[in-house]
Amino acid sequence: MTKVALVTGAGRGIGAATAIQLASEGYSVCINYLSDKRSASSIVSKIERSGGIALAVQADVSEENEVEGLFSMIDTRLGPINLLINNAGILFSQTDIEGMTAERINSTLKTNVTGYFLCCREAVKRMSHKHGGSGGVIVNVSSAASRIGSAHEYIDYAASKGAVDSLTIGLAMEVADQGIRVNGVRPGLIYTEMHGSGGEPNRVDRLKSNLPLKRGGKPEDVAEAISWLSSIKSSYTTGSFIEVSGGR
Repeated sequence: MTKVALVTGAGRGIGAATAIQLASEGYSVCINYLSDKRSASSIVSKIERSGGIALAVQADVSEENEVEGLFSMIDTRLGPINLLINNAGILFSQTDIEGMTAERINSTLKTNVTGYFLCCREAVKRMSHKHGGSGGVIVNVSSAASRIGSAHEYIDYAASKGAVDSLTIGLAMEVADQGIRVNGVRPGLIYTEMHGSGGEPNRVDRLKSNLPLKRGGKPEDVAEAISWLSSIKSSYTTGSFIEVSGGR
């Protein structure tokens, strides 16, 4: 049976590494992206050069109609989805709470929380036994920020990831008897372009000495954890998290 995966926000960083990893394991992968078509297309090309199957689809996961269109495209082009990796996320420049506007907070929550809910909803409608599905797996990319809080940097982002943790736990219980497992990973200081969005591209190098492992992580480190949670090797694991955070 063909295995089909959707990785949101897969044009770069953790999402791109995860898409490449899953393709190497035999998944046909939908690479969702928001605006950087060139980057997403390059990941598709890399997968295809290795003999895999990939499809890039633009969609803003914070918009309900675009999420519905994304899943319809997967239905048509790749077939029934087996695996959802919720990874798309945003953060804004580092600031104390005094510098946060309602617009910023709502934008963060809309993408990082509402987007995850919408993608989970569409995946469950296709995977669950009660809808004729054969089951599946959902992995939510959270963050160590949900535990640490990211004070003086972006507590709105940290709070959004706390919501992702609650979603993961609750949904895991809700759909366990429908053949669907739901787990999460909590990356810490990973070398990705997202730190640039927060205004400090070299943030990992500034903070890595505080970690027990004394180094930053790579997107591939997170992809390996996601791969395990996606596989039959973790068949008795649901509602759980893997910390990929260098020991902190």
